[in-house]
Amino acid sequence: MDEWMNNPMNAVTVVLALLVVFLLIRSFALGGRLKKLRKQYLEVMGNTGLDNFEGVIIDLKQSLAEQEQRAAQLQAQLNGVQQVQQQEKGRIGFLRYNAFAEQGSDLSFSIAIVNTAQDGVVLSGIHNRENTYVYAKPVEKGDSSYTLTPEERKAIESAK
Repeated sequence: MDEWMNNPMNAVTVVLALLVVFLLIRSFALGGRLKKLRKQYLEVMGNTGLDNFEGVIIDLKQSLAEQEQRAAQLQAQLNGVQQVQQQEKGRIGFLRYNAFAEQGSDLSFSIAIVNTAQDGVVLSGIHNRENTYVYAKPVEKGDSSYTLTPEERKAIESAK
């Protein structure tokens, strides 16, 4: 046994044998990890037939950029619709009254049709026993270049 201990090649052989055993154990551990990673990869990719993540990620980024661009276009359209909607003549005020206090009933009327900026028109119908006269006056910012009656002003106020 002394002869075996005195030979330096035997020590090198033992060290190399230990190194080989360590490397075999390490390769089995790495093989197990690789198998686990392959299983996770197949779970993520499924049966899509895709082989590289880089292509998938690039496609997703392009799709996301297209969606963001489309969302910006839709927001711009929405802003345009909101501006147009404010200009629409959708607010209506209506008032019936007796134009001649000493006779008749509440057959006269004033109708105001304006938008949120108070631009539009006011229509008035003055009724007496023989006729009904209808007048139209433009309205800008809640007022008109023509003289407005108190009833027409009330109709414009009720349209607000």
